[in-house]
Amino acid sequence: MRHLFVMDPLSRIDVRGDSTYVTMREATDRGHGVWMATPDQLYAQSGRARVWATPVTVTAAPPHFHLREPLDLSTAEFDVVWMRKDPPFDLGYIFTTYLLDMAGTLVVNHPAGLKLFNEKIWCQVQFSHLQPPTLLTNRLDQVRGFAEEHRRIVLKPWDGNGGRGVVVTEAGDKNLGALVELLTREGRDHLIAQRYLPAAPEGDKRILLFDGRPVAAILRVPGATDHRANMHVGARALATELSEADKRICDEIGPALREHGQCFVGIDVIDGWLTEINVTSPTGLQQANRLYNRRLEAELMDCVTAKREEKSQ
Repeated sequence: MRHLFVMDPLSRIDVRGDSTYVTMREATDRGHGVWMATPDQLYAQSGRARVWATPVTVTAAPPHFHLREPLDLSTAEFDVVWMRKDPPFDLGYIFTTYLLDMAGTLVVNHPAGLKLFNEKIWCQVQFSHLQPPTLLTNRLDQVRGFAEEHRRIVLKPWDGNGGRGVVVTEAGDKNLGALVELLTREGRDHLIAQRYLPAAPEGDKRILLFDGRPVAAILRVPGATDHRANMHVGARALATELSEADKRICDEIGPALREHGQCFVGIDVIDGWLTEINVTSPTGLQQANRLYNRRLEAELMDCVTAKREEKSQ
């Protein structure tokens, strides 16, 4: 098979924890052809996507990425195009999905689904009953009212990633007005306000789903100096199991993920409440591998290979 990874520059890849790296390495180890490109190397001609793609061999030993000369290729020449560009989900990201609509081959995750399913808003569109009380607004008075109702709340940008801009506040906080001004750019943008879940300090459960089915979960426990459960700000990854509530959430959202070609997804759950559905370059493979002695990248590759075979029939 031939795999194209549309991704961030290799200089940004931390091989100790990056899910794209281990997936590329799995493809290399299987004897598959691997290419990489950044989004700006995609273009379209006569309704067909093309790419300046660099062949790469990916190894466990440094320097990890062994590059050859880039080639101008049709994306249809690849068996799979992996969309692994990290958020933010901005206009540049959306433009890349338009080009991938013209790929002429299997794209993981499917670009139409990437456009439809904003990670923080899709929950409200289709699965609001699985969420804690949530408000999407650009008005300070509404945020104040929400804080008065729920006492302690979380504020976050609707288009953020990696915990950027996520703050915990409460009714009576004299900083609330300034926080809302900053997060909404004085009312020009919307923010998300959510009832604070008391179980949050015990951990945020990241559940990995392949083709809509849960395959592993890790509990991300915030550090002592930060309320956020993101690994890059000091959270710890611990082993965990799916609760009955977690399983019900997966059972409910799984069919929608499969229907829209969202093959590799990570959802975030706190105490049985769904907080986010991460479809844009989700992470967690290496952390789960270390906790459970798994090779999830191999399981993911098997899943995508099966989908490719199904598509070619």
